Amino acid sequence: SFMPSCTFSLSLGHDSPGLDLSAFSGKDSILEPLSFPDQPADTSSAPGVQCPGSEPLVCLFCSESIPLPQKDVLLRHLLMEHKLVIADVKLIADLRKYLLYWKGRFLEQPVTDFCSVIKTNSTGPVEKQEDYFLLCDVLPEDRVLREKLQQKRLEEVLEQQQKERDDCSFHRLCMFCSEEFTGNRSSLLNHMAREHSFSIGLPDNIVYCSEFLDTLQDKLDSLQCLYCEKTFRDKTTLKDHMRKKAHRRINAKNHEYDRFYVINYLELGKTWEEVQSEDDRELADDEDDDWSDWQAHPVSAVCLFCDHQSETLEQIYAHMKEAHGFDLHHLKTELNLKFYQQVKLVNFIRRQIHQSRCYSCMRTFDCRADALRHITTEGHVMKLPEMSAWDQPQYYFPTYENDALLCTLSDSEEGDGDEEHRGEEIPVIAEDISNLRALKQSSVLKQLLKERGGSS
Repeated sequence: SFMPSCTFSLSLGHDSPGLDLSAFSGKDSILEPLSFPDQPADTSSAPGVQCPGSEPLVCLFCSESIPLPQKDVLLRHLLMEHKLVIADVKLIADLRKYLLYWKGRFLEQPVTDFCSVIKTNSTGPVEKQEDYFLLCDVLPEDRVLREKLQQKRLEEVLEQQQKERDDCSFHRLCMFCSEEFTGNRSSLLNHMAREHSFSIGLPDNIVYCSEFLDTLQDKLDSLQCLYCEKTFRDKTTLKDHMRKKAHRRINAKNHEYDRFYVINYLELGKTWEEVQSEDDRELADDEDDDWSDWQAHPVSAVCLFCDHQSETLEQIYAHMKEAHGFDLHHLKTELNLKFYQQVKLVNFIRRQIHQSRCYSCMRTFDCRADALRHITTEGHVMKLPEMSAWDQPQYYFPTYENDALLCTLSDSEEGDGDEEHRGEEIPVIAEDISNLRALKQSSVLKQLLKERGGSS
């Protein structure tokens, strides 16, 4: 998940002036990633990074403790109460042990011995300046700790995988044809790949295989497509959909599957999607397996003002213009907005509306509906504040991490016109051949040939 953050290049033990973190301390601060509700939120932990357990996470400075599934609450507590930020939390293999280690170290030595110090509002009055602390793997001790935790988790996963390789008691039915398989998991996985063109990867890439197959079977039993994750009314309709749309594969963006791929435990930050390109088995040709009509699941763009979604650029722009009187194309032309200015404008409007605030007059309301009603009745839909209010670096970052509207923006003058007509506007200047004899006499090529002939 995308977390609103900044990338720091710091030397340990030195203040970093000029970084303004004061925005995090206000009541309007957004401390968690926002996402449009296109599917149920994934509460499972990342592979090899966090494993749910009964033991809680402890604060590094006080007696506060939080259950692991609510780790974001603890991270917010560390930021707001103790002004400490832990970098790349999602890449920490065992967050509980990581916190316990640093809790002990902070009891032995002051936090400034380990953390980079970030001074906020460094150019303002001294009384308004605050120090924040960044704990990251720039510190060799932190890096070694993270690597040890990662290595320990990897050893546990490889041990589990070896048990599954050696296990001859495997017994399961194929999800698609109910053929029975016993002995080893690879026989079932190879069967599904060859006979049904459904591959989840090479057997040696997979761990916790039975749990993986249980997860997939539960989705099929719920009449849910494994790729686009849409739900259908009966099994026959689902089967036809997955066959015709060539959706006999899993959704690469669903992090629920991450923990089932060994590759996620090998390198920090590497995802399982890469293993899909490693499957080089030749699948049996099947006349039924026609991929020519495959279509990727469309990504819907959400309106700036309501929950309406559209699958094309033209549809979402037309909806906002007709339903709300908002013409993004007109604003782009009138203000001569470049691509990144459009990005910042969209993120600015998203954030203000999310915080129940009119983006024109900056008046705050009790709820989002009241803010939208005010924007419409007061004629503020197309009335933007001064450019300096929204043309700010903080609005480079998406307000919603899956905001597909940002993908529709264009830096071209034509917007989304046909590519084939754009080349027609480029002038082609013909070569002047009015004096062809003189051109031949003065030709560089002729001179080169003459010199070559003379040298030979």
